Amino acid sequence: MKKYNLDFISDNDFFNHVKETIDKYRVDTKINLKEFNKNLIDPIKLTFDLKVYKKEINDLIESEILRQLDKANTNHIGYFHQNIFRHIGSGWEVPEFGYDIVNESEKYFIEMKNKHNTMNSSSSQKTYMRMQDTLLTIPGATCYLVEVIAKNSQNIAWGVSLDGVPTSHDRIRRISIDQFYELVTGDVNAFKKLCDKLPEVIDDILIDSESVDVLSGCVSDELREISPDILKSLYLISFGRYKGFKVN
Repeated sequence: MKKYNLDFISDNDFFNHVKETIDKYRVDTKINLKEFNKNLIDPIKLTFDLKVYKKEINDLIESEILRQLDKANTNHIGYFHQNIFRHIGSGWEVPEFGYDIVNESEKYFIEMKNKHNTMNSSSSQKTYMRMQDTLLTIPGATCYLVEVIAKNSQNIAWGVSLDGVPTSHDRIRRISIDQFYELVTGDVNAFKKLCDKLPEVIDDILIDSESVDVLSGCVSDELREISPDILKSLYLISFGRYKGFKVN
């Protein structure tokens, strides 16, 4: 096993966790027409895109696939950030339900978000009230909202507005991922060190791998089986049960 020299995680755990994340990326590239239309494609928007931007239909199909993959891959990166703490420090766990990460012995309860602006007001209030309940039921608990992409490096009391009333508590905190790594490992530069090694370990994992073909599911071929006109096929799979539309 190659040495990555991260004091807070073993080389084997680091390699395998990154590999698990990469494997999730690869599985989702095997997309077919059923998966492509899982959330119902909007053929009206695709028609505007096709005509206004003067795109080829196959390019638009690939762009839509990439958009769907990007959404799925955002979830996979969430998996990476959350589950790596199974291998870091002592007592950190990733429960099947409830908080994203917990440390029962330290009474730490963690909700993790990828970006600082991913929660709307309602979601923020719901999360905050859940943390308030945790403080009431578990004396000495501290709750953290961990933000991977935060505006600043910070570890501050999280303030929200509940029914128009500004509310904050010193043990409900908003913390950036770098400072959370410091909290877990005791190393102020732990997150930076991980980021420095990440490209290297990904290259090591991919060195013997074939490149990923995001169109390997042959979506365009399946659309042509419905109609030689791919755009017409998109209308038929979305609107096939509407009046005036009929799959021949």
